[in-house]
Amino acid sequence: MTEAIPPWRPLLRAAMQREGRSVAARWVQLATTGRDGAPRVRTLVFRGWAGADLLELFSDQRSEKVKELADVAASELCWLFPKARQQYRLRGLVELIPASEQPELCQQRWQQLSETGRAVWGWPTPADPLDPSADFPERLRETAKLPEHFVVLQMRVNTVERLNLGPHPHQRTRWNADTLWREQPLNP
Repeated sequence: MTEAIPPWRPLLRAAMQREGRSVAARWVQLATTGRDGAPRVRTLVFRGWAGADLLELFSDQRSEKVKELADVAASELCWLFPKARQQYRLRGLVELIPASEQPELCQQRWQQLSETGRAVWGWPTPADPLDPSADFPERLRETAKLPEHFVVLQMRVNTVERLNLGPHPHQRTRWNADTLWREQPLNP
């Protein structure tokens, strides 16, 4: 049986399509909780959907965000579409899927990346002190071995808020998995 696509997914897709070929249309801001309890935000690339409400991102297992998500899986994404004049906030729990636990899934996702997209996994450990002699490849060939530190992040979305900045007044809508994605209009 196929999962039903939540009603907010076609709206998000339409907003994404309005951005055209802009690479920024796939950039999302991921908020996590730091090990010191303070908020952290960084930009990642949206990689696709693994299910009706299961969003995928990729990361380096050596990064702080992965350590933070291992401690606190609750997270939120903010996704801005300037041409569509819409902002989406997706909240949920993030599952970390390392290559050591699901090598087939990770290998499949690894192969989907371009040579330049794979390159960052050939770089030194994120946030370590810079070694001027370190190698930062611009490409990793299709034949490059899946790095042990490649990890798939799967967010099980449980709440979505859409802010439509086009009309006056702006329109704000919330959907919750708990209510079977029933649309709830909110004050902007």
